[in-house]
Amino acid sequence: MEYKNFERFNRPVPTWFSDAKFGIFIHWGAYSVPAWAEPTGELGTVDDSVWMAHNPYAEWYYNTIRIEGSPAQKHQQEVYGGAPYDDFLDQWKASKFNPDDWAALFAKAGAQYVIPTTKHHDGITLWDAPGTGTRNTVARGPKRDLVGAIGDAVRKVGIKFGVYYSGGLDWSVDNFPPMTIGDHVRGFRPSDAAYAMYCYEHITDLINRYKPDVLWDDIEYPDFAKREGPYSLAAIFDHYYKSVPQGVINDRWGVPHSDYKTSEYQHSLDNESGAAWENCRGIGLSFGYNQIEDEKHYMSINAAQHHLIDIVSRGGNLLLNVGPTADGEIPAFQRKVLEGIGAWIAVNKAAIYASRVAEDVKPSDSPWVRWTANGKKRYAIIDATGSVEFDAPESAVDIKSATVLGGGAIAVTRNGSKISMTISAPKVEGPTVVAFN
Repeated sequence: MEYKNFERFNRPVPTWFSDAKFGIFIHWGAYSVPAWAEPTGELGTVDDSVWMAHNPYAEWYYNTIRIEGSPAQKHQQEVYGGAPYDDFLDQWKASKFNPDDWAALFAKAGAQYVIPTTKHHDGITLWDAPGTGTRNTVARGPKRDLVGAIGDAVRKVGIKFGVYYSGGLDWSVDNFPPMTIGDHVRGFRPSDAAYAMYCYEHITDLINRYKPDVLWDDIEYPDFAKREGPYSLAAIFDHYYKSVPQGVINDRWGVPHSDYKTSEYQHSLDNESGAAWENCRGIGLSFGYNQIEDEKHYMSINAAQHHLIDIVSRGGNLLLNVGPTADGEIPAFQRKVLEGIGAWIAVNKAAIYASRVAEDVKPSDSPWVRWTANGKKRYAIIDATGSVEFDAPESAVDIKSATVLGGGAIAVTRNGSKISMTISAPKVEGPTVVAFN
């Protein structure tokens, strides 16, 4: 299939996205009621022959319970008597959902944009999407436009708002068997004209209602729409860029246009380069809330800080996911990590927001050091205390200008390409940032 006309959408990446560095993903749906998956490992580290039947993604519960002999199928039978998946939509009440509280937490965490799932692979929409009848959260379950509520709340505190939409998969509109291997993900997806029109109406409705700053598609898009003309994917892109001139589109549409590339946990790491890219992952091993996970599956505050800093130092953004409970509460361990990131960013934001790759200095793992740049400034982000030494070429770093963000001047000595300093224990948990003019 030819996509020669998609090149007309190519343009510079809007500065706000390149400067943002940190966003929040939200996976919340009917799957948050059973909230069950096996915490087997990170995507990209688990063998394909194991992944599907033992899927650690709780949001894939609809598929996993249909795999004969899977532990999830056994769990569904034992706990819910094999009841239909859609029963969970009616059981999902979101009775403690407070969008303003969520927004306050995300702002405290230092997030610059927020992207909730508006329709995941189970096909249930979190707004009254065209053509969904009663299979949405306005007609059933929460009885509320959750997309609009989240969008209004985060924008009120100055955070940009995007939308996730599963264009590639919708298990409610097809008769495909369960996906048991990775090749099924793109092989077992609806691509006909009827589904393409269904998606077109949904996405144009999302654009018209919410003017999202990010349009985040997942697992391709129906093949019928990958063309020019009315109701096509090209028509969606045209409409989006006219409606939201500073909006950005991700790379999961299956066509040769995107504003930025994506990776997920340890998967598609080859996308982590170029002008703009984003890694997404959960704080644990799942995106949707998984009641089985405990502390051994979660990132610690320090691990989450390291992940963010490493990504930013290489020129990317981190889209870190929260998975609320069915009631609408963000679990305590997720809050703890977000607050830990936010407390560190509050002191060290000059080294994160609007930073770029410091090409003239190299990272180190012993001691742990990452670098960012902003114009002529260089920021050494150092997770060590006491006497430390690492490489920093004289041409890149003027040691006489060294100061600690959130502190004062620090004495730095040089021996060739090596610089040395003594770092005190930080006041806020996390690495110390030394700025050089």
